[in-house]
Amino acid sequence: MSEPQEILIAGGGPVGLVTGYALAKQGIPVTVFDENDELQEDPRAATPPPATLELLGQLGVIDQVIAQGLVSPIFRFWDRPTGEMVAEFDHALLKDDTPYPFVVQCEQFKLTHILLDLIAGLDNCEVKFSHRVTGLGVTVDSVSVDVETPGGSEKFTGRYLIGCDGGRSLVRKEMDIDFEGFTWAERFLVLTTPFDFEAGRGMCYRNYIADPEEWCNCFKVAGDGPPGLWRTVYPADPDAPEESLMGDDFVQNKLQNFFPQGEDYDIVHRNLYTVHQRVAATFRKGPVLLAGDASHVNNSIGGMGLNGGIQDAMNLAEKLAQVWKGDADESLLDRYDVQRRTYAKDYVQQQTIQNKKRLEAKDAQARKRSQDELRAMAADPGKARAFMLKTSMIEAMRAIED
Repeated sequence: MSEPQEILIAGGGPVGLVTGYALAKQGIPVTVFDENDELQEDPRAATPPPATLELLGQLGVIDQVIAQGLVSPIFRFWDRPTGEMVAEFDHALLKDDTPYPFVVQCEQFKLTHILLDLIAGLDNCEVKFSHRVTGLGVTVDSVSVDVETPGGSEKFTGRYLIGCDGGRSLVRKEMDIDFEGFTWAERFLVLTTPFDFEAGRGMCYRNYIADPEEWCNCFKVAGDGPPGLWRTVYPADPDAPEESLMGDDFVQNKLQNFFPQGEDYDIVHRNLYTVHQRVAATFRKGPVLLAGDASHVNNSIGGMGLNGGIQDAMNLAEKLAQVWKGDADESLLDRYDVQRRTYAKDYVQQQTIQNKKRLEAKDAQARKRSQDELRAMAADPGKARAFMLKTSMIEAMRAIED
């Protein structure tokens, strides 16, 4: 009996589409299943740093991402109690380390539209919307998935299945893979407004505002074009009811408390979500692999979640292509598990937890030490470069590839 000649992907978000397109470009047949009836248009931001931009360059989409996003070379740390700008870092210091010494702030749905348009021009990759994976079966050399479609239940068989189906991944659960870690007590509240924090508050495009009582992140995305949109992120009371936290009075007070002005803010989007720090016990189990949020989740401070997922996708697509073409045996897929799981555990988890603790530190001495450290790094080009090699994900991504 011949092997199934197809790779199946559960999940048609950014990670699933990057994986699918990267494989299809190399001549490998791919089918992507997504339970939604179309691409999701919510304005969740993606902030690809240099390490991810290099991969998007390899994928051939970097020019479109830059054109539809905002180039942001600078980020700042602020102290809310004093109003002081503590430190500013400029990615220009990385000009000899990467062809992309900046971050691009571009909403996720723009990347998915770019990819879907490119996939439409290929005859070996199909994205099936309104197709929800409901179960799977695994043999030594194939995977079958049960899929709920508009026409009823169907079964599809492939040589491999990649779970890119998010933090609640059915693929991960069906394979009985533990999702190790913890959930933060507080939730994150995200408010999006066209108010110009650059002109009105002296903000750059990326700002991290520390406060022992209530921190905030404030950053700009392109939106539908000038003048763009600003997204602000806050910790939310874990015990407060969602309807209260999402109510008009509460969200207006939240913005006014941080950034007072004489009139109500125009809030074009609001979101409240639970925050986890978890990593799957393995990213591979036989012919089933995990990528993106299905394999690791973390708090959003520093923008490492989706970026880690895109890096998973490109790493996995490269290795799967070698195995598919007979240039390597399947043990190479174990290296994907080792590399990307190590990256998620030893770098992304530690860095994002540290980012959160830096913003919320309550001990006065700890806050002073953190601020003094930031000032010292910003004042020393060598230390600033080392810091940005870490925060831009270059250092860790290159380390795991050595």
